[in-house]
Amino acid sequence: MAREVNLMEQTQFEKNIAEHKQVLETLGAISAEVEAASCLIVQSLQSGGCIMLCGNGGSAADAQHIAGEFVGRFLKERKALPSLALHTNTTVMTAIGNDYSFDAVYARQVEAHGTPKDVLIAISTSGSSVNILRAAEAARKIGIKVIGLTGGSGGSLKPLCDVCICVPSSSTPRIQEMHILIGHTLCQMAEASAC
Repeated sequence: MAREVNLMEQTQFEKNIAEHKQVLETLGAISAEVEAASCLIVQSLQSGGCIMLCGNGGSAADAQHIAGEFVGRFLKERKALPSLALHTNTTVMTAIGNDYSFDAVYARQVEAHGTPKDVLIAISTSGSSVNILRAAEAARKIGIKVIGLTGGSGGSLKPLCDVCICVPSSSTPRIQEMHILIGHTLCQMAEASAC
């Protein structure tokens, strides 16, 4: 028998919406960081650089989504913008993971493909994913600008970044929801400068 819904009780979806709105209302505090990140991306693209992205799990999916917006299009017709989600080559990922460790899967690719003209967008809701930290360290050695997308205080990733966009929340789902909003904004700002 179906459970009767008490109309006075807030459903899980309604709770999620309320939590989402609460975090969304705090994002004005990080608008300067989003603007600074956009400037780094535009400078990189205008100098012939590539936007590399990395993340784990949902953040890997976000990285791939954002890369797709750069390479394809976001809101308008324009030239393709060079972008690469580093987890999409399973042969490379599994070879590095097997021969070295999972901690090295992104750092090795940054070493292989990165130039000082590039930008690395490192996505970690906690700011403490070891393979993301290693990628940021590798990028800094090459002279690649690092943009962090994190939550909370930014964790260990924050000091490795040129710009760290820290969503003011400790809830992974809410942080990831805001990361897509931020990623879309970065794409839109880059797209406006590419035409």
